[in-house]
Amino acid sequence: MDFAFGPQDEAFRREVRSWLEERVAGAPARRAWERELGRGGWIGLGWDEDGYGNRRVDLTRQVVWAEEYARSKAPARSGHIGENLLAPTLLAHGTPEQKRRFLPPIAQGRELWCQGYSEPGAGSDLAGIRTTAERTAEAGTAAAMATASGAAAAGATGAGTAAAAATASGVTAAGTAAAGTAGARATPARATVVRAAEGGIVGAGATAVRDQGAAPSGAFRVTGQKIWTSLAHEADWCFVLARTEPGSTRHHGLSFLLVPMDQPGRVEVRPIRQMTGTSEFNEVFFDGAVARAEHVVGGEGNGWRVAMSLLGFERGVSTLAQQIGFAEELGRVLRAAVATGAATDPVVRDRLVRLWAELRTMRWNALRTLGSSGSPGDAGAPSVAKLLWGGWHRRLGELAMQVRGAGAAVGPSDWSAERPYELDAAQHLFLFSRADTIYGGSDEIQRTIIAERALGLPKEPRG
Repeated sequence: MDFAFGPQDEAFRREVRSWLEERVAGAPARRAWERELGRGGWIGLGWDEDGYGNRRVDLTRQVVWAEEYARSKAPARSGHIGENLLAPTLLAHGTPEQKRRFLPPIAQGRELWCQGYSEPGAGSDLAGIRTTAERTAEAGTAAAMATASGAAAAGATGAGTAAAAATASGVTAAGTAAAGTAGARATPARATVVRAAEGGIVGAGATAVRDQGAAPSGAFRVTGQKIWTSLAHEADWCFVLARTEPGSTRHHGLSFLLVPMDQPGRVEVRPIRQMTGTSEFNEVFFDGAVARAEHVVGGEGNGWRVAMSLLGFERGVSTLAQQIGFAEELGRVLRAAVATGAATDPVVRDRLVRLWAELRTMRWNALRTLGSSGSPGDAGAPSVAKLLWGGWHRRLGELAMQVRGAGAAVGPSDWSAERPYELDAAQHLFLFSRADTIYGGSDEIQRTIIAERALGLPKEPRG
C-alpha cells in the first residue's frame, strides 16, 4: 500500500495539529479528556461503520492522527481499550442492539472499558480460563441493571470524577476526588456506588454489600478472578471471557460477556503496584457479578472465536504512534551519551546506530502490515511486530542506564519513605521496559504463534 501523504492528507494533518495545539496545554484529567476527544469527533476514526457518533477516515489519515497525537504530548488515552479493541469486535460480532447501546458512549468518551482475559492460571495459556458465568434468574444488582440499561455510568465532569444518577432504577453513582478505596452502602430501595477519582479502587471495601433489585431474566452471574487488567480502576465496563458451560475444557464452552463494573460487593478492583511505582494493572474479583443475557457477544459458547478475533484488532495505527515515543526516547539516550562522553565509545555508537536502524525497520514493517492486512501469511504479523518492538525497547532501556554510568542507579536527593518511587526518565524506561517482552504475550508465546499459525509447523506438545 502506498502511504505517501497527498495534499488533502496534509490539510487533515494541519487540522489535527491545530486542534491539539489549542487543547493539549490545558488538557483536563484523563476521563474528561476522553469526552473532549469525543466532542471533537476523534474517537472511532478507524471503525468499519459510522453512524455511532464517530467519523470514518481512510487508513492514511488514521496514521496522520496517530502520529500527530503522539507528537503533541497529549494525555495518555484511557479510552483506547473500548475504541480499538471492543468496538471493532462489536462491529464484527455484535447484534444491532449491542452496537446501538455501546458504540455511541465509546465514541463520545463517556464509557471506559477494561479487558478481562488473563487469570492467575490462564495468562499465556488463555484457554485455561476458570472464571464462570452461571445463567440465573435470581435477584441481582440494581447497579448492574441501571448501568447495563444505560441509565448509569454517564461521563464524569471535572478532574476525572465519575458522577451519574440513574433515578429510574433508584441508583446513584457519586464520584469523589480523594484517591483511595471507594466505599458503598445499599438500602433495599436504593444502592449507592462510589468511585475514587484517577486511580481509586472500585468496589473495594464494600465486599459485604448486597444491594437489592431483580436481575434480568436469564442473566449471568460471573464469578472468578482476572489479573493484569489494565485500567480496571478507571473502567465502567469489562469485557470478560468466562466459562458458561459447566464441565467444559480448554476453548470449548466459553462466552464473551459485557460486565458493568459498578457492582459493589460483587466486583472488587485491587491495583497492582509495579516496580516503577505506578499501578495501571489490577486484579479484578467477580463474586456473582451480573451480566445481562443480551450482553453476550457472538452468542453463548462462542467466546473463544470472539476473543481471538479481538486479539487481531490489537495491531493497528497505534503501533506507529508508539514508535514516535520510541524515537523521542532514543533521542534522549543519544543526548545523554554525548553529555557523558559515552558516545566516544565505538561500541556505544554501534548500538545507537543499530537501534536507530531497527526503529526505521519497525516503522516500515508496520506500514507494510497495515497495508496488507488480511492477506495470506498475515497470521503471524502481529507476533513478529511484538517480538521486534519488545526486544528493541528492552535494549534501549539497558543502553539508557549504561551511558549514564554508575550515577544511573542513584535517585533524586529528596527520596523519602513517603516518596519511594521518584524515578527519572531513564530509570523509568529501564524498569518499565523489562516487562515489554512479557505482557501481551511473552516472546516464547509469540514464537509459538509464528511457528504454528504462520509457518504451519507442528503444534507444541502440551501435557
